Amino acid sequence: MNQRLQQFLNAENISQSQFADRLGVAKASVSHILAGRNKPGYDFIESLSRQFPNLNLEWLINGRGRMYKVTGQEPEIPVQEADNIFENTPESIESQIDQPKIVKVVIFYDNGTFQEIV
Repeated sequence: MNQRLQQFLNAENISQSQFADRLGVAKASVSHILAGRNKPGYDFIESLSRQFPNLNLEWLINGRGRMYKVTGQEPEIPVQEADNIFENTPESIESQIDQPKIVKVVIFYDNGTFQEIV
């Protein structure tokens, strides 16, 4: 688990110190968990799930699944709409219907992990 926790910190781009502050735990306890000397307790895991709700705890604890939960909601991606240069003719409506739709976005991180947004 300590290696997966380190992967998570790398993916979030936060230091051990920042992580400890955000969870409200001692910096030494995070250091001990990452070094494999201690295992996190219930309070640590609960605080972690509150502060990072998209983290998949099943992945963190057991190594199953993906690092981040898949929400099932499409992300809000700003899309620039072109000026309407055509009148609403049957041809222009038909061409709008045939436009491809985004069905999946995959984000790849430099540590070899990825997040899939469906």
